[in-house]
Parts: sequence; C-alpha cells; structure tokens
Amino acid sequence: MSGFDEQTTLASPTGANLNLFHMHPKDRLRAVVQINHGLAEHAARYLPFAQYLSQIGFAVFAHDHRGHGHTRADDAPLGRFATAAAGRGWEKTVADTLAVNLHAQKQYADAPLITFGHSMGGLIAMNFALSHPDRQAALAVWNSNFKMGFEGRIAQALLAAERMLKGSDVPSGMLPRLTFQAWGKAIRKAETPFDWLSHDPAAVSAYIEDPLCGWDATVSLWQDIFAMAFRGSNPRALAALPNTMPVHLVGGGQDPATAKGGAVTWFARKLCSHGKKDVTGRIYEGLRHETLNESAPPGARGAMEDFAAWALSALQRSAKATS
Repeated sequence: MSGFDEQTTLASPTGANLNLFHMHPKDRLRAVVQINHGLAEHAARYLPFAQYLSQIGFAVFAHDHRGHGHTRADDAPLGRFATAAAGRGWEKTVADTLAVNLHAQKQYADAPLITFGHSMGGLIAMNFALSHPDRQAALAVWNSNFKMGFEGRIAQALLAAERMLKGSDVPSGMLPRLTFQAWGKAIRKAETPFDWLSHDPAAVSAYIEDPLCGWDATVSLWQDIFAMAFRGSNPRALAALPNTMPVHLVGGGQDPATAKGGAVTWFARKLCSHGKKDVTGRIYEGLRHETLNESAPPGARGAMEDFAAWALSALQRSAKATS
C-alpha cells in the first residue's frame, strides 16, 4: 500500500497513464495542493508532506511524471519525458499536469488550488502556471534553479553534441558529471554520492535503495529540463503570470544544486523586477536540496509548517485580489 488514501491511474490526453495519488482532507477543506516531484524520483516520496497537509484541511494530489515512477506512456520509457520520435516532452509533461489539475478541481470544485513543485517539479510547476495562469490560486516553487546564464547555454551545446553523436534516447554522459556528481563532491566528508540531498542518513539511504530513484536521465530529458528552466525565467513568458499571484520560493543554504540558495534568491528578484507583487522567498541556511526530507533545523516538519502558514495567508490574499 502507498499510504495515500487513493492510488489510481489517470488517462492523460497525451496518451500517458498517470500514476496518481490522492489524500483526502481530514479537517475542514481549505484548498487543494497539487504536488510535482523532482528528477529521478517519484510522487510516493511526498507521502509525509501529503499526510501533514491532509491533517490541517488540504486535499492533496501527486502524480508520477512521464518517464518516472509507475506512470506509463508508449512514448516515455523510464528516463525521458518523450522519445526522440515523439518529441516535445516538456510540453506533454505540462499537459499531463493540466490533466491532474482538471481532475482535482472536478472533485473539489469550490476549492482553490495551489500548484507545488520541488526541483525539476518546480520547473514543471512554473511552466504550468505560465501556460495556464488561471488554473491555480497560488504557486510554490522549491529548490529549483532557473538561473541558467552562460553555463546553461554551454550545457545545452553539450547536449546538442551528444544528441548528434549518439541520439537523444540514451543517458547523457556529460550532464551527470556537471550536476549530480558535482553536487555530491561539493559536500565535505560525504558518506555517499547523494549526501547533497539531505543531512538525514535515513532519507539518503532510502533514496539510494529505491530502484525508481537516482537513475541517469536521457539526453532528451536534460534538454527538456533546460528548456523549462530558460522559459521559466524568460521575461516574455513571465508576463503571463498574474502580478498578484502569491508565489512561494524556497531554497537551502547548503544546496549545491541551487548555488547554496543563490539561484532561488536570484529568481525571487527576477520575479519582483518583472512586476510580481506577492513573492515570498525563504532560504533555510542549514538545509540541503530536499527540504521535505531534512533533519537539520528547522527540519522537514518546520518547513511544512512554514508552507502551511504561507498557503493560508496567500489564499486569503488571492481571494481578495480576484473578488
């Protein structure tokens, strides 16, 4: 059993059969939270977060993205959003997210919805909000790096070369060295290559031992990730996001994936400079990449409580802005 109240398969218009989890609110319904998980992991890892939110009145939906977990699609084997022949993987992933959003709001028609994403899931959440700005009342983007710059362009060039030499439906040889492996080496006295995820040895061990975590992404999946990162901070694209929409950004001060939270702070300033008036940014100085799996203060529970406080306040502001 998953531990969620429901586990179902949702047929997406893209052709994907999405593995979908649902947690019912155990208190008076306040809102719906739609969770988007990160790269090389899956939605079941968000059970503790879903349980916490459920206890205080939030309904929760979380699905495995294409090429992840137990979601199945003919054009998206494990490790990619879509095959080279199918193409446009990130757009299909956003379309799948819309399918879950519509499903959630059909079940809770009168409840506001918060789109939440961690890491790659934050890129998906942001791109979903840009494509469908009216489908959520608030947006939470945690531990995501939109600050691509020159290094991002170099990475794209390397991926283009890899695609030309060996195709896009094979694991990238270059990007793991620049990301997961480099982040692992950034942690002093690390005991595993994945200590950059969390200070909690149990959480790191669970990730390492999970066959659905930690695999090498394909060239095409990395290209989709960079496409979402660049679009998510593009001024033209950002114009679609309502200026009054509450946005919650979180980073870890010891997270090498976001330059120790620097990329999160940069993105907060970017949003504000483009007219977004309700941006809340928080860098947890002692935390690494997976805020929701941390043991260092304030720990996962403290971060969950902070999210809930922001969400309840944000929903009030959002209701006033749209009334």
